[in-house]
Amino acid sequence: MDDLNTLREDLMTAVGAAADSAALEETRITALGKKGRITALMKGLGGMDPDQRKQMGQALNALKGEVADAIEARKAEIENAEIDAGLEDDRVDVTLPVRPETEGRIHPISQTIDEIVAILGEMGFAVAEGPDIEDDWHNFTALNIPPDHPARQEHDTFYLPGEKDGERMVLRTHTSPVQIRTMQSGEPPFRIIVPGRTYRCDYDATHSPMFHQVEGLVVDKTTHMGHLKGCLIEFCRAFFDLDDLPVRFRASYFPFTEPSAEVDIGCTRDDGQFRIGHGDDWLEILGCGMVNPKVLENCGIDPEVYQGFAFGMGVERLAMLKYGIPDLRTFYESDLRWLKHYGFAALDVPSMVGGLGR
Repeated sequence: MDDLNTLREDLMTAVGAAADSAALEETRITALGKKGRITALMKGLGGMDPDQRKQMGQALNALKGEVADAIEARKAEIENAEIDAGLEDDRVDVTLPVRPETEGRIHPISQTIDEIVAILGEMGFAVAEGPDIEDDWHNFTALNIPPDHPARQEHDTFYLPGEKDGERMVLRTHTSPVQIRTMQSGEPPFRIIVPGRTYRCDYDATHSPMFHQVEGLVVDKTTHMGHLKGCLIEFCRAFFDLDDLPVRFRASYFPFTEPSAEVDIGCTRDDGQFRIGHGDDWLEILGCGMVNPKVLENCGIDPEVYQGFAFGMGVERLAMLKYGIPDLRTFYESDLRWLKHYGFAALDVPSMVGGLGR
């Protein structure tokens, strides 16, 4: 029994001295492994007389349980200490300010679309969407665009290979097909705007193969040209935040509207400086007109009962004018320096708030 007491003290001292999980595992093997000190003593019980074997067996089982419990307790202590050490090493000072380099910016295109939608939304327009890949009928025929129109040529339009139902599919050249789909899907009245991507074979400082448009459509029984003019004059003045911005309507031609007009705003170009507002010059910014009766007929709407107006504007063009961006191609170059300069912080209040508040 004296030898067991000595063994107990040795093993408990070794368990308490184990500094990490590896040292503790080595101690466990030394005490309880197949060749451990307690295991070796238990193997010798068979050579003892029954009374001595019983007494020694009970003592060894008690020692084995005590050592096992001590090892488990020490294991928990070591694991907790290792977790605390890891947390200490990985500690982060949450009071430090966020690095300014990680601040994102809202792209001018997204900002401009939001401003346009906000202004026209206040006038009662709802947002409509449609597919970027269109068939010839929705993109051209339903809009009264004749077969020999230049917009149908390969050098102007992106055609997809193959045919669907006998027609070649195209990347939509404008968002007007959504107007057609909207008029086909329900009964008038309609009052929608259609923001989205469009595609044309063109690339220079003021044109891009992919660009964005926002088109508007109103169809009911009473809308006339006066409503169109009032809507667009109010929009231009709100968007550019100029209460007295000169706006004029100049006669033009579009296959899908009759009569049609270009919308110009007043500007000045003095000493190489361009400014929007009063002046002796004009700048075209969008097109519009009354919906052509043939377009209404193509959508199953009686032009003797219903009429309406439509308009369309290029988002990039408006963004360039409002925010002084000289080259359209830079919108798509993914230059973080450019975006940091022209982009908008998430909490910035744009100038269109003043326009909406008039």
